[in-house]
Amino acid sequence: MKTARSKSLRLAGAVLLPTALAMTLAACQSTPTAPGAAPWVSDLGDGRYQNPVLHADYSDPDAIRVGDRYYMTSSSFNAVPGLPLLTSTDMVNWELVGHALPRLLPAERYVQARHGEGVWAPSLRHHDGKFWIFYPDPDVGIFVTTATSFTGPWTEPRLLLPGKGIIDPTPLWDEDGKAYLLHAWAKSRAGFNNILTLRSMAPDGSRLLDTEGKTVIDGNKLPNYRTLEGPKFYKANGYYYVFAPAGGVEEGWQSVFRSRSIAGPYEDRIVMDQGNTAINGPHQGAWVRAQDGRDWFLHFQDKKAYGRVVHLNPMRWADGWPVIGEDGPRAGTGQPVLTHAKPVAGSTIKVPPTSDEFNAPALGLQWQWNANHDPRWASLVERPGMLRLHTQVAPAAAGYVRATPSLLAQKLPAPSFVVNTHVALNNAVEGDRAGLIVNAMQYAWLGLRKTAGATELVYTSCTPAKERCTEKTGVVLPSAPSSLYLRMTMAPGAMASFSYSLDNVTFTPAGQPLEISKGRWVGAQVGLFSVGDKLGAPASHLDVDYFRVSGK
Repeated sequence: MKTARSKSLRLAGAVLLPTALAMTLAACQSTPTAPGAAPWVSDLGDGRYQNPVLHADYSDPDAIRVGDRYYMTSSSFNAVPGLPLLTSTDMVNWELVGHALPRLLPAERYVQARHGEGVWAPSLRHHDGKFWIFYPDPDVGIFVTTATSFTGPWTEPRLLLPGKGIIDPTPLWDEDGKAYLLHAWAKSRAGFNNILTLRSMAPDGSRLLDTEGKTVIDGNKLPNYRTLEGPKFYKANGYYYVFAPAGGVEEGWQSVFRSRSIAGPYEDRIVMDQGNTAINGPHQGAWVRAQDGRDWFLHFQDKKAYGRVVHLNPMRWADGWPVIGEDGPRAGTGQPVLTHAKPVAGSTIKVPPTSDEFNAPALGLQWQWNANHDPRWASLVERPGMLRLHTQVAPAAAGYVRATPSLLAQKLPAPSFVVNTHVALNNAVEGDRAGLIVNAMQYAWLGLRKTAGATELVYTSCTPAKERCTEKTGVVLPSAPSSLYLRMTMAPGAMASFSYSLDNVTFTPAGQPLEISKGRWVGAQVGLFSVGDKLGAPASHLDVDYFRVSGK
């Protein structure tokens, strides 16, 4: 249990109204992760770093530098809050400072969990004294939001370009004052893909001036190109450059297109691929120039259950073309580095938060809901020092806990790690179930269930990895106490094992280890839930004392 000191600290901060929990999950984190205890640290402490710089699912990253600080956001799909905001002084040590999107829009569409929908690849820019994020919802269109301070407040997102299948927007403000928006297409919605479309935009980003757009790069006309998407638009050296991945998420490569005219024609070159490394599909990200004039490229690698983790590679120029990473087997095409000298020396080691003692008046910034959240789902003040998850009735979750909108989870932080938590299910009624979950298309959870008047400890696995798997539940303890210590151990290869304890000393395995799959366009997540079947039943809840993530 926690110390008396931690409890008194929590009571001192208990003046925040419960409804504040539902706003943006706040601008403070309850338990910063100490670098020495973090499951993954990129900074090697000797002036070098190892890739990935973020071993977590910050997919489709885009980043910029403003002054001496670097800023990043990424896609967030159906997770709420969305559009994570990260800052760094060296592009290696990243700190999560908030989210730009407190809820998904249209709000009524995302009352339910819509896996794989929501926020796809965004674009982050700083222009006219403001930060801008252009982001797509593949079923709704392109939105834009702005802020004068990176940590917010961000404006209510405005639908700039409605339509299905319009994805991966990237703006460019030209030297003559004109503005443009370039974007890709999703075949699953539009019926076609592999092309990039350019549109004229009002300089203030208020509207598009070109309703039809023009195809400026057609991957169908290029040898061996497929799934051309994720563009980022730049102008330098008298050229318009489009950095765009192709070839698919898991096996693709990074291409660059250039032209003297914004409308083309564009030349193309593959500037990074896997080469002789084990880094599959290195692509889609951001060109960033450091203070000393050297160039870098932040991009993702798809690691299945771990999501699209973020790599940092040096970038150099040859004949007006970038070469990313170190020299690969093909001339002019780089391959990823495993380690490298840091872009900026002497910075403090930082990592995104993982653990949470629930002593602060707000959840740690690592937490995200499975859908647009309701302030009635959870409280940090009803029982000071604990997170109280109120059991929610979710018909879609019958036999499929993954569909629970009120599931609270965070990204997997490393190839291997351990989660420990202490939970108590109170006032449970028939059908209530709650516990610790690894959420993905193939998932598992360990927790408490009320059945025939008894509280059981059960282990549930859901297989195979597909859009809707089938749950299989086994009873571990037919008569369990309402309060238990639960543990999940993640081994390399995303092999999850669960165990429990009555005294927090001796842990007993529960169920068989399960290889966790990826989610729908995302990595797996680990978290907590409390769900029921009976509408109108007396209220129950899960009290969570802490959620501790460690590397062993």
